[in-house]
Amino acid sequence: MKNDEIKILAIESSCDETAASVVVNGRDVRSNVISSQVPIHTLYGGVVPEIASRKHIERINQVIDEALKEAAMGLDEMDAIAVTYGPGLVGALLVGVAEAKAIAFARNIPLVGVHHIEGHISANYISAPELEPPFICLVVSGGHTHLVKVTDYGKYEIIGRTVDDAAGEAFDKVARAIGLGYPGGPKVEAKAKEGDPSAIAFPRAKVSDRPYDFSFSGLKSAVLNYMNGCTMKGETYNEADIAASFQAAVVGTLCDHAVMAIEEFGVDKFALAGGVASNGAFREAIKDACDQRNVKFYCPPPILCTDNAAMIGAAGYYSFISGRRDGWELNAVPGLKLGER
Repeated sequence: MKNDEIKILAIESSCDETAASVVVNGRDVRSNVISSQVPIHTLYGGVVPEIASRKHIERINQVIDEALKEAAMGLDEMDAIAVTYGPGLVGALLVGVAEAKAIAFARNIPLVGVHHIEGHISANYISAPELEPPFICLVVSGGHTHLVKVTDYGKYEIIGRTVDDAAGEAFDKVARAIGLGYPGGPKVEAKAKEGDPSAIAFPRAKVSDRPYDFSFSGLKSAVLNYMNGCTMKGETYNEADIAASFQAAVVGTLCDHAVMAIEEFGVDKFALAGGVASNGAFREAIKDACDQRNVKFYCPPPILCTDNAAMIGAAGYYSFISGRRDGWELNAVPGLKLGER
């Protein structure tokens, strides 16, 4: 180490955000630069992988330069380069991995591959410097819904996961169905504030024999069937009521699983992570459930819930000090499972 401060340059490019950050000692964020592609993909109603990859190539050098400038540091001061190598869109991941390997090779800096979901979990270390394992974390994003027991830094036990659509994916599909567009999560949340969450009794699916697993595909289909049924009968439907009732069903399911895990495992700390954790109704429901049970609640601010590189720097720091070093064979792994190397 160059001194007692371990400086990590982190790179994230797993989907449609090109991001770079400088993080010191895992929790001190000196810069967090994010270049979003949302305006481009909105034109197509969702992320187009080929476009995402090209935009990452166009922006990644500039984003890294901005992150270093904002942190007032140079590459030669970095102790390691951390990069998301999975899961995600393979072409998008490859841009970040290739960039990180090039910098690490050119400057002789250690390279550390980071799991994207581990990054989301680690965002809580930034927003809550006092937080330490063990705790349970509910990771909810466009591509993932995981209920995870964090037993130690870098050590995870998956309690439950989605068997089909992730919660964020369901938000996107329902938003598209009722004409709200992309990105679905914030648009459904905004529309839901105008509606009645008890107007429509949408189902809350349970997976038999696997009480902690999630399923949102049936809920999405129930929304579409409700709308089609109204159309066939010549009836109008209220988009705000659909959004509010759908959101209530998702939040209720997530909250039920969280409470079940809190009570069964006897935890005193519970955290949220992922893009859907930005949803105000979701955050409030989980916080209330935790408060009622004297469980300490943690959730990063919205900027750290969506994809960003600061969370990758936090996760990368703990991997780095545990001894992880990756070689030039590091590659993008789009289907990487949490806990895999």
